[in-house]
Amino acid sequence: MLIKQIWEPQEDVLTIRSFEQGLHPENQAMFDGEKGEMWWYSSKELWVGLGKSPRLPVLIKIFRTVFFKRKNRWPEHIILDARGRSADWIENVINGIILGGYNIQLYKTDFQKLSAFFESGTLSILTDNDSASLDRSSEIAQKTALVQMRIMNLMNAPANYKNPEMLGEWAKESGAINNYKVTVLHKSDLETLGMHALLAVSKGSEAPPVMIVTEYVPEHYTKTVALVGKGVTFDTGGISIKTSANMHLMKSDMGGAAAVLGAVELAAQLKIPVRVIGVIPSTENSVDGLSMKPGDVISSYSGKTIEVIDTDAEGRLILADGLSYAVREFKPDVVVDLATLTGSVIQTLGYEAAGLFTPNDELAAALATAGEQTGEKVWRLPVWDAYKEEIASDIADLKNYHGKPIAGAIVAAKFLEVFTDEHPAWAHLDIAGTAFGDTEYAPGRAGTAYGVRLLLHYLSAII
Repeated sequence: MLIKQIWEPQEDVLTIRSFEQGLHPENQAMFDGEKGEMWWYSSKELWVGLGKSPRLPVLIKIFRTVFFKRKNRWPEHIILDARGRSADWIENVINGIILGGYNIQLYKTDFQKLSAFFESGTLSILTDNDSASLDRSSEIAQKTALVQMRIMNLMNAPANYKNPEMLGEWAKESGAINNYKVTVLHKSDLETLGMHALLAVSKGSEAPPVMIVTEYVPEHYTKTVALVGKGVTFDTGGISIKTSANMHLMKSDMGGAAAVLGAVELAAQLKIPVRVIGVIPSTENSVDGLSMKPGDVISSYSGKTIEVIDTDAEGRLILADGLSYAVREFKPDVVVDLATLTGSVIQTLGYEAAGLFTPNDELAAALATAGEQTGEKVWRLPVWDAYKEEIASDIADLKNYHGKPIAGAIVAAKFLEVFTDEHPAWAHLDIAGTAFGDTEYAPGRAGTAYGVRLLLHYLSAII
């Protein structure tokens, strides 16, 4: 899609105008400007309602939905009337428009084609902004949306199309195109390094595990941020097997890995002046005669021993190795891990926000601000030391599950904290309720690319 600026209306091209609720032209009583409302004022003018005092992230969903609903019926050239609108407003709307062209029909042999507008069309921005600020806003919006759609494809792909080695290949191709370093540590490397927790989870699968390590180094930077993402490409629960009802959704259990892959790729594309490290421990969690068993005691990269109470609490095991490796190998200023970790966080926050866990108030405030700015919300939950006793083990250094129907997300966070070497700026984001949700793209649940915009805004703000 070509995005360009214009300063004069064009009567022969479809123009989209938007109105807050109650601020529509008085002579049009049939249109009130309610959120998502569409009104064809003429054959060449479409009005879109924004609702009352819409926050910027709401614009993304409004325009994404409007454009997705008519995904195969748009003309090749569209004008967005953005006169009087800020560069941030325009950025969010462009992002939503491009996302409206996402096609979830990844493996259908007979699928509905999108309008040429999304591939080769032109979006003209009718504006009174200066061209420099709008150019940057358009670039950020377009590159972000394209990365988000690549991440949605990863999330929506079935496990047989994205085993751990395939994730590694995705990262290597991205690194080659976007000029950042990618190293994929294979099973023999993991054995040499002593990644015993990751290796233990992988024992029940024919697909070998990997540790994907990405490194984007800008020309000038003062801070290094390590992002660690859970990359379980399919989770049966292992011997502590899940029920079958929604097990097919466990293809999404690599949502943390997807967010990290997208954030590193986007940081490189936009040349964010922060050194960004991505560490992704990746495996399947399958059922086999070789699978780790409840009651097993395993070691870890950190040297700490872990009693495995529940093999379905596997994400925290592989993150244990990923966190220790990120902290010790790269000595980052900030460490943020993301994982579709617990059903407990969904019981607490539903599908509206990710759980945020950190003892660092400054980091918590920065991530919360980024969440508000992007609409990828987070909500802080405690990591008090009073919860430490929940992971105490009689025979090992700690156990991976407390076996109680309370404080599950918090206890998981306390487990992860052990493997940060008391890093002063560590945060854990439990994105189980936000990475794979109900969207207009599918009658069921689909990937959301949650975390990509959140991390981009956070990285951009700490320069």
